[in-house]
Amino acid sequence: MNMILGMEWYWWLVIVIAAAICIPLKIKFVKWWGRRQEKNKTCSRDKWGGME
Repeated sequence: MNMILGMEWYWWLVIVIAAAICIPLKIKFVKWWGRRQEKNKTCSRDKWGGME
């Protein structure tokens, strides 16, 4: 009965809950990855005789 864009209401609820979980996790992962890349950049510079 209550269909939005051809989907039942509970599927929209599932999509919203999944997005509410995935988006913060993705943001956390991207921040962690950026810090990891910066750390690897500085470590590789030191390893190969760059700025020690």
